[in-house]
Amino acid sequence: MNKIIKLAKRVLRRKPKPIIAKITCTTPNEVLKGRKVIITGGGSGIGLAMAKKFMNEGADVLITGRNEDKLKKCSEEMGCKYLVYDVTDFAHCETFIEKADEMLDGADTLVNNAGVSLHEPTFFDVTPETFDTQIATNFKGPLFLSQKFISMLKKKGQGGTILFVSSETGETVDSRPYGYTKAAINSMVRGLANLFAKDGIRINAVAPGITTSDMTGFKSDGNLSCPGNTLGRVYLPEEVAECACFLISDASGCVSGQIVTCNNAKTVNTRW
Repeated sequence: MNKIIKLAKRVLRRKPKPIIAKITCTTPNEVLKGRKVIITGGGSGIGLAMAKKFMNEGADVLITGRNEDKLKKCSEEMGCKYLVYDVTDFAHCETFIEKADEMLDGADTLVNNAGVSLHEPTFFDVTPETFDTQIATNFKGPLFLSQKFISMLKKKGQGGTILFVSSETGETVDSRPYGYTKAAINSMVRGLANLFAKDGIRINAVAPGITTSDMTGFKSDGNLSCPGNTLGRVYLPEEVAECACFLISDASGCVSGQIVTCNNAKTVNTRW
């Protein structure tokens, strides 16, 4: 037993082999020029990366979240608009959409990015409180924001785009509420896309693998090693933002009802 322990200690002391990641971002070419975009949870992580990417492509962007200090700082640094709003404030989601539309002088794109994972250790650690919190933030909030946004677009008689930020967990089975909410999002994306295609409203989702963010605990300037991911590393928000940019642009005009999973085939169900 002592020999095994000593061997294990020697293995743990070995330095991990560096991972070379080739990450490419497209050169801005104003593919979103004239687009008016609302991004929930836009003050950090994937939401912030999308805001930066979309603005570089010519879009007028409004970010929203609960932390005004964070939103104000991002607004000053990037030159975007911001509006404090909690996606679980269901009583005022219509008012929020109206105000955001006014500030953007005609919003045409909604990105439902805000989300939370409470990381319950096991199925038995799920409580009514953790369940309700994740359902409200990840599913109920985006549902009713989308409802009000689509209603506004239809009243104006114009098309538009909605993008949801789902997760790779939505493409697999799960034992905790976070995964349940993402599976529900994927179902909603497909259903709404089919329902409103005739109105010129496209609805898609990006479903990232483990990505650096406050939620996952990985930092972009820290250790990106993640053996469980196909490439052996976590993803950067900028990588997801590239996919998101394509899905809200006119270049993807024939794409709707699709869940673009950004995890290098990790969740693909192969036969070998």
